[in-house]
Amino acid sequence: MTPDMMIAAVLILPLLIAAGIAATGWLPNLREGVTFVGAGLLFAIVIMLSLQVAAGGRPELYIGEAAPGLEFAFKLEPLGALFALVASGLWIVNSLYSVGYMRGNRERNQTRFYICFAFAILGAMGVAMSANLFTLFVFYEVLTLSTYPLVAHKGDAAAQRGGRIYLLTLLGTSIGLFLPAVMWTWVLAGHNLDFVQGGLLAHAHVSPAVASALLILFAFGIGKAALMPVHFWLPNAMVAPTPVSALLHAVAVVKAGVFTIMKVSIFIFGPDLLDATPGREFVMWVACFTMIVGSLIALTKDNLKARLAYSTIAQLSYIVAGAMLANSSGFLGGSLQIAAHAAGKMTLFMCAGAIYVATGATNISDMKGLGRKMPLVFIAFLIGSLSIIGIPPLAGAWPKYELMQGAIDRGNAYLPIVLIVSSLLNIAYLLPIPFLALMPPPGTKEPKPFKRPDGAPMPTVLAPLITALLCLILFFAVGPVSDFLAPSMGDRAAAVAAGGLP
Repeated sequence: MTPDMMIAAVLILPLLIAAGIAATGWLPNLREGVTFVGAGLLFAIVIMLSLQVAAGGRPELYIGEAAPGLEFAFKLEPLGALFALVASGLWIVNSLYSVGYMRGNRERNQTRFYICFAFAILGAMGVAMSANLFTLFVFYEVLTLSTYPLVAHKGDAAAQRGGRIYLLTLLGTSIGLFLPAVMWTWVLAGHNLDFVQGGLLAHAHVSPAVASALLILFAFGIGKAALMPVHFWLPNAMVAPTPVSALLHAVAVVKAGVFTIMKVSIFIFGPDLLDATPGREFVMWVACFTMIVGSLIALTKDNLKARLAYSTIAQLSYIVAGAMLANSSGFLGGSLQIAAHAAGKMTLFMCAGAIYVATGATNISDMKGLGRKMPLVFIAFLIGSLSIIGIPPLAGAWPKYELMQGAIDRGNAYLPIVLIVSSLLNIAYLLPIPFLALMPPPGTKEPKPFKRPDGAPMPTVLAPLITALLCLILFFAVGPVSDFLAPSMGDRAAAVAAGGLP
């Protein structure tokens, strides 16, 4: 199979999976078998494409022009391949988890749920493999529209309200800010929107004021990155079933946002223009503010999914901050955070869902001592928490190291302090949950009883154990991953990849 055929297969396969799910919806086992087989095939093709990228290739597929200068085209480079690997690989784990959760919780409209998931993965793959801003914008919107029914899945008043906020916020920011930024870029670049190594606008003689205005439009127009104050859609989206929160709001949707920020920073502005853009410092301050305030709000939340949602808001800003450092260490740290946060936060969300299916508990105050009845779930939660905090030997340690290095390289005195404070807040809002569950204080009342005789379904326990293991694997795989990303990141990333991270 040629590279262009493989890209076409990645884009067509989710549509075939959706059709297969619709055709077999009346046979649940067969329907979910279609999901598993399709997800496995998709991941295998993405791996083959990524191997070509690792060997120096850049697989491409040209579809045609929607209008003069607006091309539907795809080109896979290392950063896009990383995002595609993360989204397609974790779809397999999430599919396993979904079987246990959706059946164990007796959710309605399961066929529609799996169909929308397939379309959402199509959106994520399109974003990952886009060769230009126009193609990326189209698939960015596909991802928004396909995930709206998932957010509003339960159909009650809370779900409908959460879905409306989700849809209106993401469409409003993308049409009101992101689209004008794309159009402005098209004009500045001479009717071109291609992602270019070193930056499409690097030689376009853009003034500092124009570059700053354009960067701010991108930063807040890419609402999926959840910078404050364009963040409130994410906590409201937690009304969705936990598999939606786990993959789409810990992996595909929010990562599409910060991935787009990274792509714009590296391939539209480029490090030199970004470094010379005064608005970069403003976006950096907003990212730091979001890290701290998001973490402080997380501390106040007793509802576990709400706490994790605000944690995600804070953690996404690590990637934005890495992009705004405008150097190779910042770009590398932000890119590593895409994978590390996906594995860690997906683990936490899936644990929250397993607890809910088994006991009906949603509040942290009701989970004291529950670790004695669900030890594997809370051990996985502990591992995911330690990774999010950044404790070696877990994946979350490397992004913070690289972000610190990037801040030192450019003489930024406040970002290391913000990262340290953020890590301390991570400890404060995450570690008490597994500790009180596994080692409750004396006199604690009996843990909440199971609402199901056999507790959490096995798939809802196995899936977070897999992603917890992935947190460990990613820590030791940082050398190959950095080597893979080096061509997109710059000279220091290449040196790091050649010698390994110190």
